[in-house]
Amino acid sequence: MSERHTYRVIVRGTWEGLTEEARARLLAEAGDHGMASMRFTEEGSLSYEPSPLKHFSMRYVVVSDPVDGDEMAAAVAEDRAEDTLRGLGYGFGELRSTVTDLDTMKINRKSRSRR
Repeated sequence: MSERHTYRVIVRGTWEGLTEEARARLLAEAGDHGMASMRFTEEGSLSYEPSPLKHFSMRYVVVSDPVDGDEMAAAVAEDRAEDTLRGLGYGFGELRSTVTDLDTMKINRKSRSRR
């Protein structure tokens, strides 16, 4: 069995071409998509500010082969984001991603003498 890495991916974008219905729905649901809703999940979590209703981010967990690297994790998360946003009827522009490989992340721990 090959090694698997866990990636945290933040997909960012800008709302574009929102219908009046979509805009009204986003504004009505904004309280459910603020800072407190930011979680990394396989399904993704959407967050945005209602004023101005311009930018959004989605957070994903992607588990894949480390040979595929950060680029593949970003592509998988962006595909998931596109599918979700289209399914909800939300228009959006170009997506960009930031990827963190949790399995290679260095953790700086305080030494006992500094506590």
